[in-house]
Amino acid sequence: MKHTLQVLRELELAGVIDRYAIGGAMGATFYVEPLLTFDLDVFVVLQQSASGLLSLTPLYEALRARGYIEEGECVLIEGVPVQFLPAYNALLEEALQEARETSYEEAFTRVVRAEHLIAICLQTGRDKDRERVRIFREQAELDMNYLSGVLQRHGLEGKWKQWTP
Repeated sequence: MKHTLQVLRELELAGVIDRYAIGGAMGATFYVEPLLTFDLDVFVVLQQSASGLLSLTPLYEALRARGYIEEGECVLIEGVPVQFLPAYNALLEEALQEARETSYEEAFTRVVRAEHLIAICLQTGRDKDRERVRIFREQAELDMNYLSGVLQRHGLEGKWKQWTP
């Protein structure tokens, strides 16, 4: 994992991606007991093309040039399947901007805040997301004022009330 994170940092420093942060189940493990996952979800801010479109093509080309290959919806980087997810809405853009800088196995990285991971789960709305919200509420140290602000800014208070007793 250390080497995977180093590659992500190199891609950012080279300008292939503008910013990244770990999300999904792997991101959750920075706050709660490990959850079952098969890949590393990485939210990214991509460079816009001249036409204003976002494309993963430059990222995938940079990874291929480094010898990494696509495997389904992931790219295998140093043995770790990595799924790149563009920040496609305001919640994800905010989550990337507010991601916490940390180190993992002595490698620099960013991880989406627990409060944003909860909001992303609410927005996505799958059964497994509901379970993750429950686990976060039980195990993570949450800043409830911050969470309240995130939910309010992104219109998720109603879903929060539905999912929390």
